[in-house]
Amino acid sequence: MLTAGSISGAAAAKDAGSLPRKKTAGGTAYHEAGDGEPLVLIHGVGMRLEAWAPQIASLSGGKRVIAVDMPGHGESAKLPVGSRLEEFVAWFGRFLDEMDIEATNVAGHSMGALVSGGAAATFGQRIKRVAYLNGVYRRDPEAKAAVLARAAAIPVAGVDKEGPLARWFGDDPGSNAARELTRKWLNLVDPEGYAVAYAAFAGGDETYADGWKDVQGPALFLTGSDDPNSTPLMATQMAALAPKGRVRIVEGHRHMVNLTAPEIVNSLLAEWLSFGEDER
Repeated sequence: MLTAGSISGAAAAKDAGSLPRKKTAGGTAYHEAGDGEPLVLIHGVGMRLEAWAPQIASLSGGKRVIAVDMPGHGESAKLPVGSRLEEFVAWFGRFLDEMDIEATNVAGHSMGALVSGGAAATFGQRIKRVAYLNGVYRRDPEAKAAVLARAAAIPVAGVDKEGPLARWFGDDPGSNAARELTRKWLNLVDPEGYAVAYAAFAGGDETYADGWKDVQGPALFLTGSDDPNSTPLMATQMAALAPKGRVRIVEGHRHMVNLTAPEIVNSLLAEWLSFGEDER
């Protein structure tokens, strides 16, 4: 059932076709809604800022919500070929500078989670809170080999659109609208931008893995119980390391949980945004 300020997965599929954008001087496209304490949202590889439509609708009632197109996605300028996760984190720092944001909350999904985690580990008090949605942490050797093989194949075979959909969604009818919307975004993605981001994603699961112990702000680690790659175990391990870490698992959902279970995710993000700096 819809509630005030929330949007269902089906409604997201209908209403999130395109959101108006502005651009920074450095070429980062973003959409902004609401007023108050800032919250920046960073999507994953192959997506665009519209992937956060349910969260923008829900959270902009009390926050200044800024959703960004990751480099080489949507309408944002690309990073050079060979850019690593560190370069994506540096891009995010430049974006905050261009927006004159001194301190912010940040939520990232998948590759965006890696960027948000890197920012939390290296930007100090500039990151007030971090939410790590469906993010990886120290893949096992088999998973590491598989993701590196997928990254290596992209420059030769192009963007694989069906493989991610099979990993990201179950076969339940409730995921149909979100799956088709995600398919649309994958079809729109710039192949070079996708390849650069996916390579950074594939090689970035350990880049900032040792940094969680130093993240002093409230940290939320959220994933779906059935996500095969960004697993509940990973979320639990990271939450145990962060001084103010909390883990939340959404039962019965996979990778695109913010689209397939938006009301639950919106509630958990609102809870995280209410955490005091002295809470765990």
